[in-house]
Amino acid sequence: MIGTMKKRGRFVTALVLALMLALTGVFAGGCSSEPATSGTTGTGDASGGTIRIGWIPWDEDVAVTYLWQRILEDEGYEVELTQLDAAPVFDGVASGDLDLFLDAWLPVTHEDYWAEYSDRLEDLGIWYDNALLTWAVPEYVEIDSIEDLAGREAAFGNRVVGIEPGAGLTRLSREAVIPGYGLEAYELVEGSTPAMLAELDRAIKDEEPIVVTLWRPHWAYNAFPLKDLADPEGSLGEAEEIHAVARAGFSDDFPELAEWFTAFEMDNEQLASLEDLVLNEYGTGQEEAAVEEWLSDAENRALVDGWLGK
Repeated sequence: MIGTMKKRGRFVTALVLALMLALTGVFAGGCSSEPATSGTTGTGDASGGTIRIGWIPWDEDVAVTYLWQRILEDEGYEVELTQLDAAPVFDGVASGDLDLFLDAWLPVTHEDYWAEYSDRLEDLGIWYDNALLTWAVPEYVEIDSIEDLAGREAAFGNRVVGIEPGAGLTRLSREAVIPGYGLEAYELVEGSTPAMLAELDRAIKDEEPIVVTLWRPHWAYNAFPLKDLADPEGSLGEAEEIHAVARAGFSDDFPELAEWFTAFEMDNEQLASLEDLVLNEYGTGQEEAAVEEWLSDAENRALVDGWLGK
């Protein structure tokens, strides 16, 4: 029964992705309204081509995906963006319906997807190496550890405000953190990152207690007075790496692009400044303008030129 359900789930995922690509071509801000076409031309980078990037609504992924859309378009490529949850993004890249995903958290957060799909993926390298999953509270909340939440359910409305159901952070929170710390009296609210941030913003304005699932890097740490709760059991894992991954054969079809993504690397300050512009100062629908401003800084432009070997 479990095996049958898993096969049906994969079929539904693949069908949903195929319908999305066929009907919309570009999801949530892509640069073309035509149906998705193969980026494989058989002649490598010389003839350009269409690059199909899948992305999830994690803020670092939003920021770097739009940055790379601009970079690739400036270099003569067409770019199609498709927003999905983590599971269908991995499935889409592994099946060849998508070319790239820039936000694979390894070895823990996306370990299940990596175990299932890595034999059909290319790892183009690590672009950020200090990614952390966290549970966080406002600084005015008088607890310092996840274990301090036990017995304080009423103060937090018996809720931990989470993000997308398919996120690795959600899985670890549900399967490791809650049982590991005896927090079964709490409901893990699964919704979306924007919904979580909206609740966080409201709670802080009203100086109410709230606990949210979060991660570093994230612009919220600059925008709100937050502190991470200690995780003495290590249920959320250690610092992780964020990888850019591609469909099998991508490096053969686009060797120059593969080199660019292998050279891609950002530190805390660089990523934070990009996220702040894309997610805060400009926001949804103005990502291209945010990237334009970020690239207008000479140091940022030099960073990108370095990735491209210029």
